[in-house]
Amino acid sequence: MADSSTIFALSSGHGRAGLAVIRLSGPAAGTALTALTGALPKPRFAALRLIRDPDTGELLDQGLVLWFPGPKSETGEDMAELHVHGGRAVIAGVLAALGRIAGCRMAEPGEFARRGFENGKLDLTGVEGLADLVEAETAAQRRQALGQAGGKLYRLYEGWRQRLIGAMAQLEAAIDFSDEPDVAKGTANRARGEVKALAADISQHLDDGRRGELLREGFRIVLAGPPNAGKSSLLNALAQRDVAIVSEEAGTTRDVIEVRLDLEGFPVIVSDTAGLRDAPGKVEQEGMRRTLKRAKEAELILWIIDVTAPPAQVPEELAARSDRVWPIANKMDLLPQGMLHPLPDGAIGISALTGQGVDILARRLTAYVQGRIGQDAGEAPALTQARHRQQLERTLAPLRSFLGAPMTEPELRAEDLRRAAQALGRLTGAVDVEDVLGEIFGRFCIGK
Repeated sequence: MADSSTIFALSSGHGRAGLAVIRLSGPAAGTALTALTGALPKPRFAALRLIRDPDTGELLDQGLVLWFPGPKSETGEDMAELHVHGGRAVIAGVLAALGRIAGCRMAEPGEFARRGFENGKLDLTGVEGLADLVEAETAAQRRQALGQAGGKLYRLYEGWRQRLIGAMAQLEAAIDFSDEPDVAKGTANRARGEVKALAADISQHLDDGRRGELLREGFRIVLAGPPNAGKSSLLNALAQRDVAIVSEEAGTTRDVIEVRLDLEGFPVIVSDTAGLRDAPGKVEQEGMRRTLKRAKEAELILWIIDVTAPPAQVPEELAARSDRVWPIANKMDLLPQGMLHPLPDGAIGISALTGQGVDILARRLTAYVQGRIGQDAGEAPALTQARHRQQLERTLAPLRSFLGAPMTEPELRAEDLRRAAQALGRLTGAVDVEDVLGEIFGRFCIGK
């Protein structure tokens, strides 16, 4: 990295707290720590020290300090941490004192992680996993992010890259020995066999139903149906709190209301939408347009019907996705005692008002989500980012070009493999990736 400055930042949460962690990384980290505390502690051991302003000698706090000499640190550089009390005045005083030390400056978002990447401590997929771990809200998200940060995707993709490099070497050998037809043909065939197997592995990895991306971003469920069917009441029942206004007046919900739920560790985003009907008002019409758009993008649509009203048909725009539309018969509590109501095939009868059947619906939703995005410990790690999918598709295209063309022009086939290796290398950072670094590291907070 061209920038040889020492960076520092508050790495714990902002606001008043019991403790705060301030991190430093760079060549002047040791000098700065000595200036604040008097001496360096034993590497990787916490020491209780008085922390003073180097210019005035004023006592700023008493806290724990740690020293991590490079290259055995998270960033590969000299690093230090100060664990101080979490009051705003303490944090401001320590940061101000650090800012006056020569060679030290405030870190930019993601700069600690970027230095770790550029010093070989992390690959790009590990960096993205670390960012996902910081943002994880459910247990399943945490497990996926930990696996990625720990190198699961890196080992998979780097293994593919090594196989591809091996195929490239075999093809180059076939070109070098073109004056010996038998040797060249056998070597080229081995390269072709390896590429065919690799293309099959990548295709299978891509054809995963987006389970890793769904787990990372949240499984989207849309509540749709006619006005007054009980969509908002069901949203409140699933969320177990009042998040949507419930009224007997048709058209109360005019915009999409979203709630994030945790179903047995899996993240779910449930959207309450405007009721679908022939409405004269432009505002309500816009709400219904948004309803249909959100429903088309959802992984699952719960079509809410009122059992006390005439049956409402699923709109043609949604009927095409019938495999992802569940009929939900609401207001079962309003049926006369002992009356049986013919429900649509596969419908779940509930009362969002009393809670009848809501627990059954929640269990079915949980099982469905688990089936779509659940992962077994022995499974290969899943794609988690749109960037990964894009680069793998860019890898697969030249591999298919290689397999679909005759070997009469081996130099062009070697170029196919070179393009594939370059696309695959961009996944982990094994090749020049400057164009994607800003986007990846910009997701982090200042102190990471």
